[in-house]
Amino acid sequence: MARAPLLQLSDISLTFGGDPVFEDLSLTIQPGDRVALVGRNGSGKSTLMKVMAGLVEADRGDRVLSPGTSVGYMQQEPDMSAFATLGDYALSEMEASEAWRVEMASEGLKFDMDRPVATASGGERRRAALAKLWAEAPELMLLDEPTNHLDIEAIGWLEAELATTRKAFVLISHDRAFLRALTRATLWIDRGQVRRAEEGFEHFEAWRDKVWEEEDIARHKLDRRIKSEARWAVEGISARRKRNQGRVRRLQDMRADRANQIRRQGTAAMALDSGPKSGKKVIEAVGISKAFEGRTILRDFSLTVMRGERVAFVGPNGVGKTTLIKMLTGEVAPDAGTVKLGTNLMPAIFDQSRAALVPDQTLWENMVGDKELRVSGQADQVMVRGQPKHVVGYLKEFLFDEQQARAPVRSLSGGEKARLLLAKLMAKESNLLVLDEPTNDLDVETLDLLQELLDDYDGTVLLVSHDRDFIDRVASTTVAMEGDGRATIYAGGWSDYRSQRGDVAPRVERKVEKSAASPAKVTQEAKKVPGLSFTEQHRLKELPQVIDRLMAEIAKLEDFLAAPDLYTAQPVKFAKGTEALAERQKALAEAEEEWLDLEGKAEAAGG
Repeated sequence: MARAPLLQLSDISLTFGGDPVFEDLSLTIQPGDRVALVGRNGSGKSTLMKVMAGLVEADRGDRVLSPGTSVGYMQQEPDMSAFATLGDYALSEMEASEAWRVEMASEGLKFDMDRPVATASGGERRRAALAKLWAEAPELMLLDEPTNHLDIEAIGWLEAELATTRKAFVLISHDRAFLRALTRATLWIDRGQVRRAEEGFEHFEAWRDKVWEEEDIARHKLDRRIKSEARWAVEGISARRKRNQGRVRRLQDMRADRANQIRRQGTAAMALDSGPKSGKKVIEAVGISKAFEGRTILRDFSLTVMRGERVAFVGPNGVGKTTLIKMLTGEVAPDAGTVKLGTNLMPAIFDQSRAALVPDQTLWENMVGDKELRVSGQADQVMVRGQPKHVVGYLKEFLFDEQQARAPVRSLSGGEKARLLLAKLMAKESNLLVLDEPTNDLDVETLDLLQELLDDYDGTVLLVSHDRDFIDRVASTTVAMEGDGRATIYAGGWSDYRSQRGDVAPRVERKVEKSAASPAKVTQEAKKVPGLSFTEQHRLKELPQVIDRLMAEIAKLEDFLAAPDLYTAQPVKFAKGTEALAERQKALAEAEEEWLDLEGKAEAAGG
């Protein structure tokens, strides 16, 4: 006998500020469901989750909760103003006999229950909220970005707990590895509508691309029918048209259908300019050590970072990852040892605390108020990689419209705030990127684009992240900080680090579906190529996509430079385009040579 659904939403419609968020939206959550809730930043994922939780009332439609069903919602910014400590909040409304569940969760999620709420960080508050929700064990858990501010060890604990629970849960998360490991169904919000697939997140991108392809085909057919019928209406004899008013009305209906179709949100037109090249050796740290208040952060650590490297730093929260990066960039002096920085460095920093954003100022004010971006005497201009640009025009490249540009930052979703930070970061010329948790809250499409930009970036990248999939896709070197001052250097990304340590492979490490927008990351589970290291295997698989991308960029640059008046009308752009073309041609030759070398090595070992 089929069990009754835990939650049903029927024909839900909701508007904010006159703009529709959802229109006639319906969905069902069944007992035991493990659902990924996905969609573009600003599409309404968090709002929908609040409707599911009963915290936001829809303008129209029904929310039906099965009798006796408890729903728990973990919000991104919990209100703890009525509590003295994090433990007081987490234990509120709990029976004394159930306190052990909160204590167990606090150990797994690693937060201090005695920490005063007044001094707790946003991350500590979120961990306390997650522990409270977990201990309450509702029949349906609604988790909005639960991995934000968790380190990889705590994510592992949460993943293991969710993998064994019989409770139903809905997840919003930017962490692909987390979603792939846990979900068995996917809810996709797209232009105010929700689609459901009875497959987990691992299959989402292939499903999304298929839906969009079918949509494009249907739109193309409709366009052709409209064109054909319009030709008939114009060329047909007047009398015949009068006898065929039904056909005329159908043409009007088709035009109305086409006009009412909501365009898909494009991909942000993000770009990174590496600026002047730094010296070949970017950072040389020799025997550095650091201690705070008697606790050793780092002991006798040495690292050389060469131009173009992507170095990821992993380890538990509080182990000292940010401190190490500050030492490597010269912001903090080591207690012992030396750090030598290379020449001509131009750093740009992405700060996970988002301190660079003023919540009560508009997006416009945040951009033009940045002294590094300000254009003297121009209140509507920002300096974008050395060229002045209208602030709204630049924000549109990051998918913000003019109305949003004039709205306060606090009105943005978490992902939109992250995108605004990226807009500020990418306006600056740089050759050293310092990225502290850049993936938090970003949607799948923006993550793909960010990865591609980092692949093409000519400068050097220092990355702190808990996103295992992103580390695998980006990092060429991983520094694991393991506590007690120990830091160990490993070649490759997260999977390479785990393999070299001899750890058991993660429970679910699957190859990502390949899509046109983002080449698949080849994991350690790919078949081993004889004679090649794991890093070389990955590089051999990756190089054909790199070569294709470089060839496409060369073709675009050649078309751009072919404009007859470009040299005389815009000599600066012509010079930059010529320089970019030469760099891409050189990179293509190097990539082809590297592919031939690796292919030859693989053939020799296998032959």
